[in-house]
Amino acid sequence: MKTTQLLRNLGQSIWFDNITRDLLINGTLKRYIDELSVTGLTSNPTIFNHAIKHSDAYDASIRADLAQGKSGEVIFFDLALEDLTQAADLFRPIYDRTNGIDGWVSLEVSPLLAYDTVSTIAAVKDLHSRVERPNLLIKIPGTREGLPAIEEAIFSGIPINVTLLFSREQYMAAAEAYLRGVERRIEAGLNPDVVSVASLFISRWDAAVADKVPEALQNKLGIAIANRTYKAVCEQLGSARWLRIYNAGARPQRLLWASTGTKDPKASDVLYVTTLAAPFTINTMPEKTLSALVDHGDLSGGTMPVDGGDSETVLQQFAGAGIDIDTLAARLQEEGAKKFVDSWRDLMEVIASKCMIMQKEKVD
Repeated sequence: MKTTQLLRNLGQSIWFDNITRDLLINGTLKRYIDELSVTGLTSNPTIFNHAIKHSDAYDASIRADLAQGKSGEVIFFDLALEDLTQAADLFRPIYDRTNGIDGWVSLEVSPLLAYDTVSTIAAVKDLHSRVERPNLLIKIPGTREGLPAIEEAIFSGIPINVTLLFSREQYMAAAEAYLRGVERRIEAGLNPDVVSVASLFISRWDAAVADKVPEALQNKLGIAIANRTYKAVCEQLGSARWLRIYNAGARPQRLLWASTGTKDPKASDVLYVTTLAAPFTINTMPEKTLSALVDHGDLSGGTMPVDGGDSETVLQQFAGAGIDIDTLAARLQEEGAKKFVDSWRDLMEVIASKCMIMQKEKVD
């Protein structure tokens, strides 16, 4: 039995952290679904930037949009929705079979809106109105300004993937926003069954402190943060407040492990998979990590401890090494938002460049 199936049997969903039109055209994504137990997909501006920059598979669609006078962000979202609609159709049988637990694909709002609540809400509602598939999550960053947008989107019945979470505290703030949105739906007499996942980024922690801590602490911070957060999730999902919303017809918000590709070449390339196996969670993996898991992944370590294991002890060791976890969490979220903005701007330049070349070819 493949390691991916074993992980699935432990109760964790495997999502694919990539999307390109070539993966759709050549059948690779379908094969991953059929053979590697992949049950969902995530995307972000960096992923789409790479996909569109390095492939001519999008050129026909860009040319068609250009002929209609479209440009920039409008063209991008057309391209993204084309890809994700096809992907959503591939995952639809899983969505139906699991009653909407799995089978999702994700699309992020413009990262330029990470600190703009009003514009984020408007963008989320606009994207959702354009989606003709039930299994598409809209991604909203868990920034301070993103939290009210998350609550409003959930209240509006829009499935949300909360992104750019780095700590237990950031997760709990996002979970609170989700919960408030659901409670408002219950109070309004609306169906409270609105899906949400909360994405906690892991590997960037270890990359951030690689040159600041002794070798004994290398590649341990991300896992400790994950264990601390998982404990909080388990406690929260069993609390009286959350049990009340389940009784009213809501479903739990699932925790998703993101940024699970190993950054340190000296560390195991499946480090953030084998150590983060936990039921009712999701691990979204880049292609290299997924392939490595199939090739040599070992899940004999079992699942994550619901009590957080030794996470607090490990975090104390990092504190002793001069690492301020709360300050670093805020910095990582800010840097993550900035990286997506940089990718977004590069993506807009790529689309503009392609449009310019096409217009010139038309003139010639």
